[in-house]
Amino acid sequence: MSPRRKSKASRGIRPAGGKGSRPKAVKWRALREEVVRAGRRLLREGLVARTWGNVSVRAGAEHMLITPTGRAYDRMAPGDIVPVNLRTYTHEGPLLPSSEGKLHAEIYRTRPEVHAVIHTHQMNASTVAAARREVPPILDDMAQIIGPTVRVARYALPSTDRIVRETIKALRGRMAALMANHGAVCVGRDLDEAFVVCQILEKACRAFIEAEFLGGAKSIHRAEARMMREFYLKKYSMLDQRKT
Repeated sequence: MSPRRKSKASRGIRPAGGKGSRPKAVKWRALREEVVRAGRRLLREGLVARTWGNVSVRAGAEHMLITPTGRAYDRMAPGDIVPVNLRTYTHEGPLLPSSEGKLHAEIYRTRPEVHAVIHTHQMNASTVAAARREVPPILDDMAQIIGPTVRVARYALPSTDRIVRETIKALRGRMAALMANHGAVCVGRDLDEAFVVCQILEKACRAFIEAEFLGGAKSIHRAEARMMREFYLKKYSMLDQRKT
């Protein structure tokens, strides 16, 4: 009679879905709920329409959680949010991740401080993106929160490797970038900050457009814009430390 084989548990191997996966599942549930709320807020604030745009959050060192493709925000549930591996781009579950998932993943890979990404088709930002105009530092809050300019990523077809490369380049040292003839991408250290970036971007783009009728917007000096950005980052970091 052959010796009885040891079970997986007795050999120290946890079966899939066992106790070892519970902390991650609980944390991911909370993050999924955040993403669903963010999607509905995008819709409510007019930053997207129907199923356009996408939202994601970083979920640990190796994954992100992103809105699915083709799903309306007002009907989205936490279980619809798709986990995606940042290295392999493989996803879990029956739903497909947003078609701009590679862009989100590459932002997380190249910007370790970023924990939330929002891609929008907001009106004023999209207008400036269609004109392919870089936004200079025309407002104090834009300089502080986004950076000294808002660059425009060169045009590339959606969901291609090229649009990923061009957008990453335009985002360098910034919290937002315009995507030529497409829309905008905004990032943050959490979803709340990413939303503030969206709002400040829309405000700056509107001011930029309307100032054209008054002879054009007058820029803050680039050095002063950089100083304001550095001051904001230091102040934000100090506030974060007080909260922890």
